[in-house]
Amino acid sequence: MKYTKLTFMLSVLGIVIYITDLIVDIWVSVRFFYEGQNVFGILTVSFMLFGTLVVQCFSYSWFKADLKKAGQESQCCFLLLHCLQGGVFTRYWFALKNGYHVAFKNSKTANFTEEQIDSHKEVIDRMTDLSMLRLFETYLEGCPQLVLQLYTFLELGQANFSQYAAILVSCCAISWSTVAYQVALRKSLPDKNLLNGFCPKFTYLFYKLFTLLSWKLSIVLLLFLDVKIALFLLLFLWFLGILWAFKKQTQFCASISMEFLYRVVVGFILTFTFFNIKGQNTKCPMFCYYIVRVLATVGILVVFWVSPVSIFNSDYFMSISITIALTLVLGIIFLIVYYGTFHPNRNEETKPDEIDGKTTKRDCRMKYFLME
Repeated sequence: MKYTKLTFMLSVLGIVIYITDLIVDIWVSVRFFYEGQNVFGILTVSFMLFGTLVVQCFSYSWFKADLKKAGQESQCCFLLLHCLQGGVFTRYWFALKNGYHVAFKNSKTANFTEEQIDSHKEVIDRMTDLSMLRLFETYLEGCPQLVLQLYTFLELGQANFSQYAAILVSCCAISWSTVAYQVALRKSLPDKNLLNGFCPKFTYLFYKLFTLLSWKLSIVLLLFLDVKIALFLLLFLWFLGILWAFKKQTQFCASISMEFLYRVVVGFILTFTFFNIKGQNTKCPMFCYYIVRVLATVGILVVFWVSPVSIFNSDYFMSISITIALTLVLGIIFLIVYYGTFHPNRNEETKPDEIDGKTTKRDCRMKYFLME
């Protein structure tokens, strides 16, 4: 697998989106405090801290594992950098530094030596680690953040520029990290087919984006109806996601504590979107997941039509209901098209489920990670 100049430029774009997302989140939180909306400001900061703390924990544990694998001792400077929330930036620095060397200097050679091939693989593995961390942060911080921004926008009936920017950047960050993760993960695993071409990537992007947007708007409506009911539903779905991760006996982390944290994170991600958490055949679980999603969305809309909240006028609520229904239908359509036409494994014969990765040897940490 080759790390190209285009891949390097996309990696640069990834860190630009990451930094922009971080700046906009800080900007929005400061704006909330400045306008006296302390609850929203505290929630914004809490989501940021929750996401980044979890990401730093995984990043540092991976640094320790990599150093141990290389026969080196864990360095205190890496621990300090992660305590200062600089783990992701440190990874980007090493990845882009090595990536530039591999893409722009080694690319002049037509025939790759074994050493050059290893260099390409090392960079691809580094970028895959980053895509995993960005995926974690996107769903742990970006998804709740987007729900909060949509809620404040609908509650006030208007939004300032910072809120519009936060909504736009959050959508871009979620979309980018989801697709980038899927592409990078398949590149890093030699036994997986690549997600090539623009059509498969954009189809996958729209499938995730539309289903996520529909669900988040539904959650926002439920928050207006009753905050306690909405929180109970989300916590219940989170708990079910954690139970599913334990039932599938995921084996992503070396330590028991980090594996527990990983399953908690997986459960949280499953609250918003579906992922194959074990690399197995998931037609039935996915079908059940989206049947429940459709029923929950329809149920929320029916409840709102029966007992509308006074904050909405009929025209306003009509447009929101149409948006929820339309995005859900479009998301399901793109899901069917992706898995029926563009999925990398669509032409392969049905294989028995992989049991904890033993059927195929994979020499990287991604061997037990989320797969689509």
